[in-house]
Amino acid sequence: MIVAARSEYGSFRDSLRAPIHRWFTYPAGYSYKFVEAKLDEHGLTKGATVGDPFLGTGTTSVTAKTLGVNSVGVEAHSFVHWVATTKIFFDHDLIKLSTTIAETVERAKALAQRVEWSDIWPPLVYKCFTDENLKALAALRQTIMELNTEANTRDFLKLALTATLRIVTTAGAGWPYIAPGKYHARKVTRDALAEFQAKCDTMIGDLQQLRRANIPASQHRVILGDAREFDSYVDEESLDLIVTSPPYLNNYDYADRTRLETYFWGIYDSWAQISQEVRERLLMAATTQVKIASMNGTRACPGIRQADRQIHEELSKIIHELARMRSMKPGKKTYDYVVAGYFEDMLKVLTSARNTLKPGAKFVLVLGDSAPYGIHVPTEELVGKLAIAVGFSGYQVEKLRTRGRKWGNNSQRHKVPLRESILTISK
Repeated sequence: MIVAARSEYGSFRDSLRAPIHRWFTYPAGYSYKFVEAKLDEHGLTKGATVGDPFLGTGTTSVTAKTLGVNSVGVEAHSFVHWVATTKIFFDHDLIKLSTTIAETVERAKALAQRVEWSDIWPPLVYKCFTDENLKALAALRQTIMELNTEANTRDFLKLALTATLRIVTTAGAGWPYIAPGKYHARKVTRDALAEFQAKCDTMIGDLQQLRRANIPASQHRVILGDAREFDSYVDEESLDLIVTSPPYLNNYDYADRTRLETYFWGIYDSWAQISQEVRERLLMAATTQVKIASMNGTRACPGIRQADRQIHEELSKIIHELARMRSMKPGKKTYDYVVAGYFEDMLKVLTSARNTLKPGAKFVLVLGDSAPYGIHVPTEELVGKLAIAVGFSGYQVEKLRTRGRKWGNNSQRHKVPLRESILTISK
């Protein structure tokens, strides 16, 4: 059953302007208004607990905390997990924090004149900033890491500096990637020290606003882990609701979305390291994750065959058609493997999530369908059917919006109409 979505769900752009949520720009998610609407719709109040197996930068948990609702979230990308952990901590000493910010800026100004900056990052970072800003950013980074302060304070400052990077870059910083030379360079250069100070001021102001709101106390866990093993972190039948948005089958490389930021902090320094440390741990959603030699068994979807032979037959037809198209296309994109891996992974997510929900509770997912090589993959319907196969009682689809219109004039792109939907599964 497909119904129209409610207008109050908003879009991810709402979170770019909202207190706490705006601390780090990451459009691979949904609006905090959507979480608020779902918590209200399903009657979650103080004492209730919402879960999110694909937490991202923490939209579900931050929203729950501002409403006094408990939460538990799991995120597989270690850097993104750190962002969520930093955003969910509200209990700073604001006077002390303001003093530390001022001291950090002053020390960095002095250090910028003599800091070593010419050989500390991979080449990508140097292509993204002016020399003056590179000096300032290096000085801020060194100053923050050398501070004798609490871990939560350092994380606050690190996140403010992280958020500053895309504000002051002169390269085109289009999401999901940053690729100097591919996008038009910015003509106006912003001062890194001034923008860092402004970001800190905004973040302090957000915390002050929350203090005035007198939010009820609640408990929150942000776990670095695997959504496919959600029930290994969460007690059986303990959740009143799950709200989440898994990766879409749109071939976006989620591991690469924060390459600039992780290179800047020295977390990773190459594509190979990102592959080993992040890409291999994420739910299958992109061709960059495919290793054909180790996925021949996965391509046959053995888990789905065991769960429901009719769904397996429907999915196999799609996979076989994608394989046929791959043999004819010059790019040889392994979409057939991606689709098989995606639904095998989602089967595990559904099974695991079901174990954590209370009887009668809901599992709410924001999903997008896809059409690689022009072959339509009805993601929300297939996931809904798989949910019933693993023991859920039913599902409903709400259409959020149409997708892909901006590519309408691209002759190389398929013409299959796509949508973003909300899938609500009932236990």
